[in-house]
Amino acid sequence: MKKIYSIRKIDNLGRIVIPMDFRKALEIQEWDELAISLRENEVVIRKAQNACTFCGSEEGLTEYEGRFLCKACLEKLKSF
Repeated sequence: MKKIYSIRKIDNLGRIVIPMDFRKALEIQEWDELAISLRENEVVIRKAQNACTFCGSEEGLTEYEGRFLCKACLEKLKSF
């Protein structure tokens, strides 16, 4: 995928518009769910997929009460 860059302003409700070329590149359609996360000093927005609630991993998931946990995070929780 080619690198795409854009600067957008946030409106008074905290919203931004995702540019059409970004949406086309990621095949994001109207009403698709997006996952928003904070990593260090960046806000990361990606197309929602089943991923671990804690670390974002998409490997070895187990669903519990509508949330997904990867094997590593599940093991960490068991140790508490």
